[in-house]
Amino acid sequence: MGSSKKTAPTSADVLDSENHVSVDEVSASEKEKIDEGKTESLEDARSLKPMERRKKRKALDKGRHQLDEEKKKPRIDTPCEGAALADSQPAASLASSGHPGLHMNVFRDLASSDSLVREAAAESLVLELSEVQKAYEKKDKREDDGAIQLEAEKDDGLEDCAPALRYSIRRLIRGVSSTREYARQGFALGLTVVVRAIPAIKLSSVMKLTIDLLEVSSSMKGQEAKDNLLGRLFSYGSLARSGRIATDWSKNIDTSVIKEFITHVVSLYGKKRYLGEPAVSLICDVTDQLSSEVILNEVLKTTVLHDLFERAAEVGDPDALYLALKMQEKIQVDGKVFGKLLPCPFSAESFFSRDYLLYIANCFKESTFCLPRLHSLCPVVVNMLTSEITTHMEDDAVRSASGKKQKKIWKGCSSEDIAKNIRCFHEVVIEESLLQSSHDRKFLAFQILLLMLPKLPISCIKVVLSEKFVHCLMDILSNRDAWLYSVAQHFIKELIDLIGDDIDRRVSVIISLQKHSSGKFDIITKTQLVKGLVAKFNTVPGCLQFVQSLMSLFVDDGTVTDEPSDQSHTTDENSDLGASEDKETSGSGNIDSLKNWIIDTMPRIQKNLNQNSDVKSMPHTEIVKHIEAKFQVQTGILKFLVVQGLFSASLGTEVTSFELQEKFKWPKASISSLLCSMCIKQLQSLLEDAQKRENQYASTGTKFDDLGSYFMCFLSTLHNIPSVSLYRILTNEDEKAFKRLLKMESKLSEEGKKVRPGPVANKFHAFRYLLIQLVLQVLLHPGEFSEAALEMIICFKKALPPAFADCDFSDEEYDGDDAPELMDVLVDTLLSLLPQSTGPLFFAVEQVFKACCDDITDAGLVQMLRVVKKDLKRPRHPIADSDDDDEEDDDFLGIEEADEINEVGTDDAVDSDSHADGSEELIRSATDDNKNSDSSGMDIVEAINQLAKGDNDLSASGDSDDDMDDDAMFRMDSYITKIFKERKLSGSDSAQSQLIPFKLRVLSLLEIYLQKNPGKTQVLTVYSYLAKAYVNSHMADSSEQLKQRIGGILQKKIFKVKDYPKSGDIQLHTLETLLEKNLKSASRSHHKTISLFAQDSTFWLLKIIHARNFSESELNGVINIFQNALTDYLNCKKSRLKAGFIKEVIKRQSWLGLFFLGFLLEKCISTKMEFRRIEILDIIECIIKSCIIPSKGETNEVAASRSKLFKKCLSAACELIQVLLSNMPEKKSRRLVVRRFSTQFLHAVSVRKLNNVFLKVLKPDSHSVWESQLGESFLSIKYSREK
Repeated sequence: MGSSKKTAPTSADVLDSENHVSVDEVSASEKEKIDEGKTESLEDARSLKPMERRKKRKALDKGRHQLDEEKKKPRIDTPCEGAALADSQPAASLASSGHPGLHMNVFRDLASSDSLVREAAAESLVLELSEVQKAYEKKDKREDDGAIQLEAEKDDGLEDCAPALRYSIRRLIRGVSSTREYARQGFALGLTVVVRAIPAIKLSSVMKLTIDLLEVSSSMKGQEAKDNLLGRLFSYGSLARSGRIATDWSKNIDTSVIKEFITHVVSLYGKKRYLGEPAVSLICDVTDQLSSEVILNEVLKTTVLHDLFERAAEVGDPDALYLALKMQEKIQVDGKVFGKLLPCPFSAESFFSRDYLLYIANCFKESTFCLPRLHSLCPVVVNMLTSEITTHMEDDAVRSASGKKQKKIWKGCSSEDIAKNIRCFHEVVIEESLLQSSHDRKFLAFQILLLMLPKLPISCIKVVLSEKFVHCLMDILSNRDAWLYSVAQHFIKELIDLIGDDIDRRVSVIISLQKHSSGKFDIITKTQLVKGLVAKFNTVPGCLQFVQSLMSLFVDDGTVTDEPSDQSHTTDENSDLGASEDKETSGSGNIDSLKNWIIDTMPRIQKNLNQNSDVKSMPHTEIVKHIEAKFQVQTGILKFLVVQGLFSASLGTEVTSFELQEKFKWPKASISSLLCSMCIKQLQSLLEDAQKRENQYASTGTKFDDLGSYFMCFLSTLHNIPSVSLYRILTNEDEKAFKRLLKMESKLSEEGKKVRPGPVANKFHAFRYLLIQLVLQVLLHPGEFSEAALEMIICFKKALPPAFADCDFSDEEYDGDDAPELMDVLVDTLLSLLPQSTGPLFFAVEQVFKACCDDITDAGLVQMLRVVKKDLKRPRHPIADSDDDDEEDDDFLGIEEADEINEVGTDDAVDSDSHADGSEELIRSATDDNKNSDSSGMDIVEAINQLAKGDNDLSASGDSDDDMDDDAMFRMDSYITKIFKERKLSGSDSAQSQLIPFKLRVLSLLEIYLQKNPGKTQVLTVYSYLAKAYVNSHMADSSEQLKQRIGGILQKKIFKVKDYPKSGDIQLHTLETLLEKNLKSASRSHHKTISLFAQDSTFWLLKIIHARNFSESELNGVINIFQNALTDYLNCKKSRLKAGFIKEVIKRQSWLGLFFLGFLLEKCISTKMEFRRIEILDIIECIIKSCIIPSKGETNEVAASRSKLFKKCLSAACELIQVLLSNMPEKKSRRLVVRRFSTQFLHAVSVRKLNNVFLKVLKPDSHSVWESQLGESFLSIKYSREK
């Protein structure tokens, strides 16, 4: 059972615990054998003291066990005289005399581990003893009939019992004290059924025998005393469950058996702490068999119980309180029979009153001795506390059938009384008594709450999850090494299981946890409890209910009361006009933290409805339901964010809108400007999500509710209420922009409804949402977006003139012949929004650009590209002049472009023929004379041609701005001005870090343009600028994200798309210039990435050239460019051109191979570098395979022209092969290349039927070398001529 710190056994534990003991079991004949020669020692033992007598008896028991073991062993020899009989036989004397006997093996079976065996043994025992007792009662008690007494007669009060019965009772009493397995419940069961079945057994005698046989003295060791005490408990439990106590009293009301039993049990109760609860349980078992009158007169009037009740509250005795409550529940007496332990008169209100709970608080504190098991007192109190809740939920008929007793106990209880009782119990017992004490008592508090929570109404959950309890829970969960960490985790798990799919409980739990943790429960505890609970709101009713609860929590000024600084919670009315970083009071900070969580959680609620986001695959009816549900939740969240983030009440905290028929409420203390900004940002995200969804619905042709229009109508309505004002005072410019944005959006919404679904409707939709985002930006950033907003209004008006003929914005319009192009102004305005735009605003800009990108002018496109080209970082190395000497090529391999941001432009020029780094060549190819690029009327062809003329000018910024007028410069660079200013203030690193996101956003717009216009001539312009930016980003160690973004656009949107520029307006000279620069970059660049990019660019440019079907004479420039690159490759060791790249060019553009064949043969003969010559052989072999050897479907005309070409090259080829065969390379791999090339050449000669011509060209004195090196390949051609 353990010490007092372990679990105390209840009566059920006492009688039914699974403990086992081996019983003293021996037959009558064995008993005789053992007792022979020892009668004298037994007589002496009776005269000894109880302790010495017990030692003697144990010695005899040990002898019996040894005989049992010997009996179980197989015997070979014949049993000797007086040997023991089988256990299955009755006692020898009884069997021989013909009287009923007792089988001793039943005692062994009572200790069996099998419950069925124990029950069968008990049944057999009671049957045999009943027969023995009947036989004993019929015969003359003076006659012995030679029967051997199992034990000598004693003055034990069992004179009317047969000797076998007396022996059995003694043995059963001793057995219940055994520490062996399964003995206690087996012998207790036997004692129970025997006492119940045989009336001759006197209960008082059994109780007296229990004390005598299981005596506890001060000289006993701890375990021995414990065994005897538990034995007494089991013995008393057998009497209680036998039913004899109630039966005997009913037969003789003058008997004192009840009082004796109560006295003995209470006496045992006081021996050890762990015996109290099971002893009380035995008393309850007995009282369950008695009437109320008997309990009142016989049980409660005993002196021992009276004394027990009197001192219970003072010493903190939970067992006595438990007994009193059980008695009160049964007899419902209002007298002072329980002393001061229970209130008089007894009622729920009096029991759960604060004063009384304080009086008995020690009883709950002391009930922790039985942990981890919960004391029986706790379930009883919890049931008392919550039983009336169910009654109030039932109808009148069910409540009337619940019984008079319950009505009497809980008479007068109402819902308010129940809530008050729960609150008092929680405050006094849980918070003040248990949570502020030891770990054991905190553990008890968690267990009691787990009992209460499933039975509590929703309204009482916030009472139980109180401020102190939540703080205690957070303290434990925040420390994984805490002693109660696993207990808290178990509580959280049970709490989640309890909530289940109950929306009301989930809302109540979330609100309670976040309210008392200032919105930081998950952060402090490092759990995902609140986040997980919020994620389960995926239905419209649940989301709306949760939103409503959050709104109430937001405007509740008494949300944070746990901090001592709350007393100074007086927010300055002007505080939100100052900086958001100003230090606030601790209480105000906690309130802001909670409100911060509410604002952050609001938009995430509606995202839970997007679990099935694939709208296109849904049935039409499901799509409609999804849209309606989504809109209903979105409007609820939107109204909260608008009211709390954009407006404040001028008079009071509540305003009623008769137009909207709604009442709006604000917190008494104005929220900070930081929280208002958060509301606006969340509004932007909400509207962005709505715009995305509406675009998706529009693609399916499904009608949808317009959240943007709802927002603007709601905003206008609130703004027109006199007692409501914006959260900050607008400047004149901001107010002007704000009003015109509202007016323009209203007009767009009205006109958009008249347009059928299609591109025009999409344009209206995109324009409207950009205006909506600008409204929020004007409020969020004072003075920063008003100018851009006004320009955007004018652009939209001019873009849709019929719809806005009646709108008068004349003071903002551009008039005169010098007015810029509409799309140029639109692009400039869109770009001006990007540097500091939020994600939602950028998405709106993207949608407007997507709707208008087909109308973007060349000047507007170049303007966007200039942003990508801009760079605030200086290159690592300056660009230096170079000489023409090939040996100094290394001086240019690390050259980069000069700083483009240098305010003083340079006019230094470099010789365009010098061998610069290939990276510089790509840069130079994209750098043009931009002074004409800003002219809105420039043709795209002229712009591309200008790109190709910038070879001698390396200044990226100085040359591009020299001839720009002031208006053009301001219009094009206005969106970079702020970044330059910040560079001066905070350093170039900060400015560069802000410029990179700006570039990334512009790149996104360019990607949209390329996606919608893949085959336009302007793609070449985009390529030129992006190529320069891509190389610059590698040369200046720019952002890795920027590099990958530019490279990804070039690859996916330009190089790998099926469509590409094929217009005849593109001049060949432009393509030749770009091709030359890429080849130089591929042959000189130190950067592998740039070299690979140059190769991809070359493939793409050749594809454009080939698609134009230029004549042979027009292609001379392209051929010369490649021939110069190949010459450099053969003659210069510093060339990084790859033979594999040239082979790939020939495979993709086989027509180039026809021009290269003769040239390569001649250059290969003259080159002095053997390794280059061997690499060129691979290229020539590739040309022969792809161009010379006939292919399927080759026409006669093509075959004749190729044969003619090959025939012209025979002489040079023979000379090259002769040189190679005469001076074979030393390396085996190179010799193999030579032989393979020669064999491939002879094969081409053979298939083109040029054997005779070949042999004529080949000198006769060379035959021997060819024969020795090539063998059969040459001889087959030679012999074919002879034949």
